[in-house]
Amino acid sequence: MLLAVSIAAFAAELLVITDAQIAKLAQQFGALAKARLIGWRDIFSNPKYKKLAEREKLELVNDFMNQMPFVDDLAHWGKEDYWAAPVEFLSTDGGDCEDFSIAKYFTLRELGVPDDRLRITYVKELVIYKQAHMVLAYFPSADAEPLILDNINKTILPAGKRTDLLPVYSFNGSNLWLAKEQTGRAQQVGPSDRIGHWRDLQARMRA
Repeated sequence: MLLAVSIAAFAAELLVITDAQIAKLAQQFGALAKARLIGWRDIFSNPKYKKLAEREKLELVNDFMNQMPFVDDLAHWGKEDYWAAPVEFLSTDGGDCEDFSIAKYFTLRELGVPDDRLRITYVKELVIYKQAHMVLAYFPSADAEPLILDNINKTILPAGKRTDLLPVYSFNGSNLWLAKEQTGRAQQVGPSDRIGHWRDLQARMRA
């Protein structure tokens, strides 16, 4: 079912959402949306979470976002491919793999994880669905094997143990890489705003 919503304005500041905005979204999407948004805001605004070790931040955000149901873009938005802002994802009770990865990325950035340690990664899932998929990769250091945050396999694992995934390209707030091998090493090929959906998402979040 197409969701007739216009909530990009609530993401004008990256991850700032007020009580009044939560209340307005709750009127449209219900009590569960309100609870999710309050819980999400607590993650990135409560000082105790910013003091966690980075691995603990990964576990916290991965577990929180993976509570959401998977919903296909065509059924959810009436579009073949729509990249939702985190507020949209959490308010409308679901999203697809891009939405999970994007919400995790922005929330971890707000928790203080550096951009150069995170890459939203387009892969091919080879075992269950045998189709395009997206995950979030975390690099403990520049040359380290990344850890994979995923909504299919919800356990955070090193990339080398995810033999079901074949990386194609990855990006973050600054750069775009083409994959060279499964463990995460890649060739930088330019700025990430070469990706149209990523550029459009960030424009909506700044609107």
